[in-house]
Amino acid sequence: MTAPLPDATNRWRCGGCGNLTRFDVTRTRRTTEFWHFDLQGEATVENTELKSEVVETVSCRWCGRDDAIELVDRNAVESTEG
Repeated sequence: MTAPLPDATNRWRCGGCGNLTRFDVTRTRRTTEFWHFDLQGEATVENTELKSEVVETVSCRWCGRDDAIELVDRNAVESTEG
């Protein structure tokens, strides 16, 4: 089971080593894109709509653990860092 995605009120933390900043995330995304081609044939993606997203794995970049990733309150973490 993967860790829930962080939001504006919380963030990931590795319970194994304490890492708060580096994670490897494997995810699958399904999107619809509007592609605009100029007269020379060069494409520009002008709009992307996310249809679905599945986070498959989250692992700690420092220690490699994928079984210790947890959500913690951002304010609690910030107050202990300073």
